Amino acid sequence: MAPLVYLCARPQAGAAAAEYESFRTAMRLEETELDRWDLVRDPLPADFATRWRGAVVGGSPFNVTDPESTKTDVQLGVEAGLALLARSAAAGEMAALFTCYGIGIATRTLGGEVTRAYPEDTGPTVVTLTDDGRRDPLFGALAQTFTALTAHKEGTERMPEGAVLLASNDGCPVQAYRVGDTLYATQFHPEPTGRAFTERMAVYRDDGYFAAHDYDRIAAQVLAASLSEPPRILRAFAQTF
Repeated sequence: MAPLVYLCARPQAGAAAAEYESFRTAMRLEETELDRWDLVRDPLPADFATRWRGAVVGGSPFNVTDPESTKTDVQLGVEAGLALLARSAAAGEMAALFTCYGIGIATRTLGGEVTRAYPEDTGPTVVTLTDDGRRDPLFGALAQTFTALTAHKEGTERMPEGAVLLASNDGCPVQAYRVGDTLYATQFHPEPTGRAFTERMAVYRDDGYFAAHDYDRIAAQVLAASLSEPPRILRAFAQTF
């Protein structure tokens, strides 16, 4: 059976390696069961839909809404690869779970709209399942309301046509959706433990996600948060696909 794959969109090698481990641990997979492909350095291979049965996409310091004139060749290459994945997953050719930065790519590629109107502060946020979320194969076993971790500067203004809203909150109304049966997208990060998230915060503390002098205060909130539910999405994804 073909393995799953983690597609890296982070230029920072240390943060990318840690994110891979967070996904692998949350999904309860061995290294042989979750490949890693670095889109920052290598384009998505032409045979991706047969090489892997499913893909998970993490975060990135890139933003979909960055002016096109400011995007580097690296960023444009990452976006092109993830757009191919989004179209393939939406067509049912393979499974994909896009998170954080990834949801923006999936939304824009499939005809939705991404905006700077729904940023969320770095740290814990409360997310609530919709009625469709409670019936969803991946989300349905979660608590109706749960805590997740966010850190983003943009959000989905309008979902792609046919998308099913699975989770929401007041700060960012589109927290998760599904397109068809094989494309999932979350605005929040389902993979990190609190400790892993604080280590990621340290990498990006000067990148405008939060005031650098607030690191200790936010890290304490992250470490105190109960994060039992989000990893269950990843375990269900790995088991289902």
